[in-house]
Amino acid sequence: MTTQQTGPQQWAAVDEYAEERLIGADEVLAAALADADAAGLPQIAVAPNQGKLLNLLARMQGARRVLEIGTLAGYSTIWLARALPADGALTTLELDPAHAAVATGNLARAGFADLVEVRVGAARDSLAQLAAAGTEPYDLVFVDADKASIPHYLRAVLPLTRPGSVIVVDNVVRGGRLADPDSTDEAVRGVREMHELIAAEPKFDATTVQTVGTKGYDGFTLIRVEG
Repeated sequence: MTTQQTGPQQWAAVDEYAEERLIGADEVLAAALADADAAGLPQIAVAPNQGKLLNLLARMQGARRVLEIGTLAGYSTIWLARALPADGALTTLELDPAHAAVATGNLARAGFADLVEVRVGAARDSLAQLAAAGTEPYDLVFVDADKASIPHYLRAVLPLTRPGSVIVVDNVVRGGRLADPDSTDEAVRGVREMHELIAAEPKFDATTVQTVGTKGYDGFTLIRVEG
């Protein structure tokens, strides 16, 4: 009898198998990751299969306008931008000017210089500015920024969405620590507070899905904004 191998090595092998057959090599995305490494950015971009999931969700949603919180080097931004029509728009918020500079170059090389706006500064400020400007609602929001601030981000993006908008929040399971009520980790406390906020907000209908793969053990929360 063959013993089934489990654990990080097997998770990565399954990711690699699926990515080879369902995604394939991509020079633009590979160059974006290479530029991020060359600039010394942290290696925390979404995995290729996760990027493809974002792309599929945006296309299934028929998204024309996308908001991203947390740009890094623009890897996930490129995946999302590829899902948009020619008259679409993507706004991505990045705190670090150095990260934003790398992302801007990657997006230009990918052909999205005119479709994507990279806003530099604290996301709290940028979100407030978007709301004050009466920005047209976004069809899809991807939140991949500091987890301690996630509850604030969710409250701030609600006025920037419409009934039927979709919000995806990444890295919420934290290696299983999401279930630990005694955690003192600010990121864990942030995602736990986020779940309480969702449960109390009638305009949010959501689920959280655990994932394993090349990025380890984590997961994401998928939210639909109700009327």
